Amino acid sequence: MDNKKVVVFGGGTGLSYLLKGLQKFPIDITAVITVSDNGRSTGKLREEFHIPAVGDIRHVITALSDIDEPIKKMMEYRFRTDSDLNGHALGNLVLTAMLDINGSLKKSIDQLSKLLDVKATVLPISESRDITLVGEAEDGTLIEGEEQITESPKKISRLLYKEDPEVLPEVIKAVNRADLIILSMGSLFTSIIPNLIPKEVTLALEDSKAPIMYVCNAVTQPGETDNFKVSDHLKMLNKYLGKRKVDAVIASNSKIDKKIAEKYYTAERKDPVPIDYKELKKMGVELLEDDLIIIEDKMIRHNSLKLNFLIYGYLMNKCHTQQK
Repeated sequence: MDNKKVVVFGGGTGLSYLLKGLQKFPIDITAVITVSDNGRSTGKLREEFHIPAVGDIRHVITALSDIDEPIKKMMEYRFRTDSDLNGHALGNLVLTAMLDINGSLKKSIDQLSKLLDVKATVLPISESRDITLVGEAEDGTLIEGEEQITESPKKISRLLYKEDPEVLPEVIKAVNRADLIILSMGSLFTSIIPNLIPKEVTLALEDSKAPIMYVCNAVTQPGETDNFKVSDHLKMLNKYLGKRKVDAVIASNSKIDKKIAEKYYTAERKDPVPIDYKELKKMGVELLEDDLIIIEDKMIRHNSLKLNFLIYGYLMNKCHTQQK
């Protein structure tokens, strides 16, 4: 029997963390990654070499790699120096070099994935070199650049691209074949939604018979989702899904120690995301909840094993129901 096919949209640390656990299950994973980041090492490389963002791609490939840990650490290593190398992740430089040689980001990803023993398929949402994320604030102001959107004090009401990116055909093919589509936890405005803006993606999702699942963030993000409940995340995502809506959401019902929550908010201005049961029921979305939050390295994180068991159980149940 062929493995079920799962497509995961996202970017950044949230996607890497999710995939690291999900790859342990007998499924075929395709990770679709946003390429509009313009901050830190990635931003410098984009400006100098006129390329799509490679940072999130590097991070995902490293997370999915079955190669020895020292090699992974090397790929994630950031230079600390007074030279132009300062802040650059070695893996970003490797991907940039491969892109310069190949002229294709997808081909470069395929080669690096093979080199680092990655079983999953990793795809950029686009190979477009000029791809600028734009945030429209509630007062109508347009803010250009992912980093600028994140840092802006203005509340963002809508996201769009300055240029229409050409979506990679393999992304659409993956959506067409998917048994489950997952919108990963991570930055709602700069990691998830940028993958849903292109019309080609919206149309493919509308045509897909696969259920759409959202793994809700454990905590809010300052300046983006302040005071958001689970339903607020879903409503924002649904705005970009065309005729489709999120079918199922995974959310944590963990009781976080009050002192830990207050300390976390003071340090990072982040609050746990509450489940608003009545509103979710009104929306008709299937809620999968569990005690999912753990404290790891003084950070609030999802329990990877519990989270991915919920995902796999939902997938198997849906596939079994469809076969009846």
